[in-house]
Amino acid sequence: MTLDLTLQRADLLCAQNFINGEWTAAASGARLAVLNPADQSLIGQVPDSAAVDAQAAADAAAAALVGWRATPARQRAQVIKRWHALILAHQDDLGRLISREQGKPLAEGRGEVQYAASYVEWFAEEATRICGDVIAAPVSGRRMLAVKEPVGVVAVITPWNFPAAMIARKIAPALAAGCTVVAKPAEDTPLTALALVRLAQEAGLPAGVLNIVCASRAQTPAVVDAWLADARVRKISFTGSTPVGKHLAREAAATLKKLSLELGGNAPFIVFDDADLGAAVTGLMQAKFRNGGQTCVCPNRVFVQDAVYERFAALLSIQVAALKVGPATEADAQIGPMINARAVEKILRHVDDAVSRGARLLVGGRRVREASGPHFVAPTVLADATADMLLASEETFGPVAALFRFHDEAEVIAQTNDTPFGLAGYFYSENSSRIWRMADALETGIVGINEGAIASEAAPFGGVKESGYGREGSRHGLDDYMHIKYLCQGNLQ
Repeated sequence: MTLDLTLQRADLLCAQNFINGEWTAAASGARLAVLNPADQSLIGQVPDSAAVDAQAAADAAAAALVGWRATPARQRAQVIKRWHALILAHQDDLGRLISREQGKPLAEGRGEVQYAASYVEWFAEEATRICGDVIAAPVSGRRMLAVKEPVGVVAVITPWNFPAAMIARKIAPALAAGCTVVAKPAEDTPLTALALVRLAQEAGLPAGVLNIVCASRAQTPAVVDAWLADARVRKISFTGSTPVGKHLAREAAATLKKLSLELGGNAPFIVFDDADLGAAVTGLMQAKFRNGGQTCVCPNRVFVQDAVYERFAALLSIQVAALKVGPATEADAQIGPMINARAVEKILRHVDDAVSRGARLLVGGRRVREASGPHFVAPTVLADATADMLLASEETFGPVAALFRFHDEAEVIAQTNDTPFGLAGYFYSENSSRIWRMADALETGIVGINEGAIASEAAPFGGVKESGYGREGSRHGLDDYMHIKYLCQGNLQ
């Protein structure tokens, strides 16, 4: 069955920047082509912005901040709730747009829209729950309070793998807190973000509160550097690679901006010999192969205990070999194309390196469907992975499950924590004592315990070590867009 990815509402395919309530071209007139990763066909063109466009967006956000932060929280919440309703009303179109520009199967595209909407709804509700503290005064005649205020203008920089969810997870709490926003979506997937901004405009968001500029990979440094240098921009929220996150941290220090950084991962997935192997295989399939393995919390190293290693490898290989690879236009597709040629090259380089160092290729390990397009890679299982292989230390970001063997708990703890990264970790065990030991021992910001699907708008999402800092989602995610002001009134006697 072939699916039609044509949008029912054609005006959701936006082709301009959105600055101060107006859809505008880049000042230079330059354009950036957006291609379908499945077949490299042209979907549309967006502005290829430069520093002058970024500055215009910051000017608009700074001017709008005064009015938006003074808007009562309930009124801000009502606007965000209308945005949420519009997102759900256009779920099919947004899902089609995600599948066209990012490549994921349509079912996953629609699912991402629901996931994005859950953050918008959550923070609309949290906007009315912003509370401070009354502090017990140490002396008579004094009142002491702590109140929360929006940090100010927020710059949001989002990745391509979840073009709806990532921008919603950052923008919704910023708006709820009373901040105004300048945003730059990933160059590969700007169209979904622009469609969401159009719906925010329709929801009644005032001009200048939310601004978005698009830019190519070559122009992105100029856009972001303009915001880094602007003292009015008080926070940067970024999801992407650790090297870029470190650059942002260094440059943001000049004006001491607040930072939320969700960076690289090297997630372990641990299967003990007392685990329910069926549940563990199901959990790994969910965590590893969603979005073709192109997720930041995707397991990168699968550790399996000796006694169950071969049995687990066999069960997993059966499941992986059955996955259907294809474009989103095919209704039964489960694994779409990788985002671009660089991604494919890295995946195949990791597989070739592992095999050259002694790994057993159980499933996949090659390009497929080359007649459809150049970016399809077969889901892959590698056995006998070792620490000297590239995939042990570099995030593969593709549909490759590499199985490492371990003997005991102490060994696997040492192996899993032997990385500068610490975003997510998973383990499967039926031993209740071991569960709490492992939960304490894993050096990650997120732990999935007998569970492969861990994301939720109600839970704090973020990492430790070189996977970044700050949290998204939950009430903690709202706090990251506010600062605390202490008020002290004396001479009250």
